[in-house]
Amino acid sequence: MKQLSARFPIWLCDVWGVAHDGRKPIPHAVDALIQHRRAGGKVVFITNAPTPKLNVQAFIDKIGVPREAYDDMVTSGDVTRELMVELGDHGLYHLGPPEDLPIFKGLEVKRVPLEQAGAVLCTGFIDEVARAGMKIDHALLEQFLSRGLTMICANPDKVVSIGGVLIPCAGAIAEVYGQMGGRVMMAGKPFAPIYDVALKHAGHPDHIKVLAIGDGPDTDVKGAMQNNLPCVFVSGGINKGADPEAEVRARYPDARIMKVMPELYWT
Repeated sequence: MKQLSARFPIWLCDVWGVAHDGRKPIPHAVDALIQHRRAGGKVVFITNAPTPKLNVQAFIDKIGVPREAYDDMVTSGDVTRELMVELGDHGLYHLGPPEDLPIFKGLEVKRVPLEQAGAVLCTGFIDEVARAGMKIDHALLEQFLSRGLTMICANPDKVVSIGGVLIPCAGAIAEVYGQMGGRVMMAGKPFAPIYDVALKHAGHPDHIKVLAIGDGPDTDVKGAMQNNLPCVFVSGGINKGADPEAEVRARYPDARIMKVMPELYWT
C-alpha cells in the first residue's frame, strides 16, 4: 500500500471487514491507515452502517479503532436520512431492530404504523433470532407491495462478518423486495449518493487522486467501478470462496482493481 499511498492521496475506506472485524481492530489495516495519513494522505471511512456517523464513531471508539486512523466518516445512515426527509411526508414504517432508531433523531419524519406509512425504512432484521435464521417475513413484504410502498434500504450490505461469522443485513431483505417487484432506494455502497458525500468530505478531489478500499464485491468493488474509482479488494472477511480474487474479477471485469490482499497492510 505504500506505493499506492503516494499515487492516491485520498482513500475512501470501508470500515467493517477492513479496519475491524466487528469485535476488535484489525492491526495491520489500522497501521496502514495511520501510515498513509502520516505520509500526507487522507482517509475517509465510507460505511454501509444504517446509523448516523456519531453512533458508528462511538462503536469503533469502544472496540479500539483509533481516531488517528481516519480523517472523517460517511455512513449509509446519514445518506439515508436525506432520503427519509424526501419520502417521509406521511411517515415511515420502520423494519429493523430498535437499536437503529437513532436514525430518526433530529428529523421531523415520524415513525408510524404500517397502515399510515407513505414508505418503508429498512435497516435490517427485527431481532437476533430473525437475523440468525435469515427469516425474511414475506407476508409483510407482500403488504408493502400491495400498498405500493417504496423501501428505503439503509444498508445495502447483504451480509457482514462478526468475528468470522456471516450475519445477514438489510440488503438481503431489500433484494427480496425488489425481486417481488417492489421499488427500492439504496443510500449506501455501491450507489452514487454515498460516494458523492464522501468525496465532498474529502475536499472534492480529482478522481485520479482517489482510491476505494473494501472487502465487499457487490458493494466496494462494484461501487468503485460504477463511480469510476480504482480500488483495493480485501479478500478476507466475508469472502469465503475458494478463490475470492478470481471470483470478483470474473464478476466485475471492468473494475480497476489495483491490488488484492487478505488484509490491508502498509508494505
